[in-house]
Amino acid sequence: QVQLVESGGGLVQAGGSLRLSCAASGRTFSSPTMAWFRQAPGKEREIVAAMIWSAGTTYYTDSVKGRFTISRDNAKNTVYLQMNSLKPEDTAVYYCAARLGYYYSDYRRYDYWGQGTQVTVSS
Repeated sequence: QVQLVESGGGLVQAGGSLRLSCAASGRTFSSPTMAWFRQAPGKEREIVAAMIWSAGTTYYTDSVKGRFTISRDNAKNTVYLQMNSLKPEDTAVYYCAARLGYYYSDYRRYDYWGQGTQVTVSS
């Protein structure tokens, strides 16, 4: 079992920045995939960014490429999502998630979830 705790959400004006953190505890795995998803009201949960922990390989959905960066701190078992140039359409609840093995963009493939943190971008 893995426990994920998220933090860093908040209210920011368009063009601003936020950094989300996701700290993992409990059982560790050799090659997990860590991912950030988001869900806006009335919309399906969608992938934002992901990282294969062991290799550091990263993936981004097209809408955030060049603006968001996923990174890790191995010593702290923490993954971050740095969000720059935020837009109102980025407003959503952001979730940290994890699975064993290869990367998938489908949220239904992920087994471990944080509680979510609200990100609101005003215009």
